Amino acid sequence: MTNLKEILIRLVKEDSGQDLIEYALVAALIGLGAVGTMKSLGSIIGTAFSTVGSTLTSAM
Repeated sequence: MTNLKEILIRLVKEDSGQDLIEYALVAALIGLGAVGTMKSLGSIIGTAFSTVGSTLTSAM
């Protein structure tokens, strides 16, 4: 019983895994932001290239 109690006390006091979880959450938030930005920028860039292509085709 003493072993289990010591293990639980160590688990409560130990915080080495906390940093890893925080870094993972920050990385996930950055990833989600990047995906959202790429989706909106992708459609804007696609529209710009289509406009340029149409202008070049009509100019010939």
